[in-house]
Amino acid sequence: MKKESHNPSGQAIPVYQLKIVLSDLKPLIWRQVLVRGDTNLGFLHAVIQVVMGWTNSHLHQFLVGERYYSDPSSELDEDTVPGRILDENQAVLMDVAPHKGDVLWYEYDFGDSWHHGIHVEEIQTPASPRPGPVECIGGARACPPEDCGGMPGYLDLLDTLKHPKRREYAEIMEWLGGSFDPETFDLNKANRYLHKLKWPRTTVDQLARILMQRDGARE
Repeated sequence: MKKESHNPSGQAIPVYQLKIVLSDLKPLIWRQVLVRGDTNLGFLHAVIQVVMGWTNSHLHQFLVGERYYSDPSSELDEDTVPGRILDENQAVLMDVAPHKGDVLWYEYDFGDSWHHGIHVEEIQTPASPRPGPVECIGGARACPPEDCGGMPGYLDLLDTLKHPKRREYAEIMEWLGGSFDPETFDLNKANRYLHKLKWPRTTVDQLARILMQRDGARE
């Protein structure tokens, strides 16, 4: 069985400061997180789902250079993604992005095609271990609603929300469940559910329970 540790020297594990930015939207929708350098991309996927506000209802993939990574249980193939698909659970952050300034790409929902840039802002070696594997330290604006039609659909939705007298406003509000504030991001709530993720791997079922708690909890 392959060990989860990618630090055979026994030296302190570096801490990565990542900025996750949803591409092509202004003003920016972003999250800033601290994660262990030995975080695998499968766990990072779970982190992104929690902090961004997605519901893990669609397929996803990472692109690092020319290499694609995803969950092997998704059974992606060349008809979906060009090239060989590697196991995200075997790809460790400090191996695939070893330097400050490196950028990874993450796509969620191949229909709506939400692209995220993952920017390595800092890599630090702490004097003592951090209390947990991940923490969100900043962010701005709400995640777009699932299945809203990608970027064009979300921009149309935002425009409709500015015009309550439009005929489609009531339909949109009903579809949204009665409320949606595109400017809101709750840092404390993000961390509350991040800390529920099981290190170093969170199963699909575990992630589903955490996301349902996040979205169904009365705050």
